[in-house]
Amino acid sequence: MTINDARTAGRTAYRWLRPVAVTASLLLLGYGVLRLIGGLNGPRDKTAWPWMIGHTLFLFGIVAFGAVMVGLHGLLRANSSRLWAVDDVAAMAGLVGALGFGWVILGDLFPRFADAVGTPDLVLTGGPVLFNLGLLTLLFRASSVRLLPVWGPVLVLVGFVAIAVNLDLLPIGAALVLAGLFTLDRSDR
Repeated sequence: MTINDARTAGRTAYRWLRPVAVTASLLLLGYGVLRLIGGLNGPRDKTAWPWMIGHTLFLFGIVAFGAVMVGLHGLLRANSSRLWAVDDVAAMAGLVGALGFGWVILGDLFPRFADAVGTPDLVLTGGPVLFNLGLLTLLFRASSVRLLPVWGPVLVLVGFVAIAVNLDLLPIGAALVLAGLFTLDRSDR
């Protein structure tokens, strides 16, 4: 088997990666739109349908992004024999961050969960940082082996920065993330 055969086999095994990445981005976009709808009439009501459905979409989106990180990690292993340690650390950091996000979202959806298992400050701040660093590292690595155009990770980074600056920019940030991930592992390149 040649290197090109291995790369083709690796890409074929991860055909699900692009649809899951697009779905994760769309779930994030849905959360952002529902968050804006929920705030139209003043303060957001944590028991109203936009809050509940939006946070459910957010939770599913984070799970999907976790799957994307696992897929990127595997795809990078199939396409590059270099920097495996970087890929391993990035995937692990991203998944730990996704777990932190999940913990916070579950606390938002289920107040009794939040009361029973308080969210440490480390999870509140460290989770998003690890999630973003892990995912972005994997995306920049994917662009380095031509699984993604170089501008893809940049758009994802700008989208995450927009979300961090102001949560009301979540729909715009999610659209940027979607645009950045849309061309992930397109076989026509």
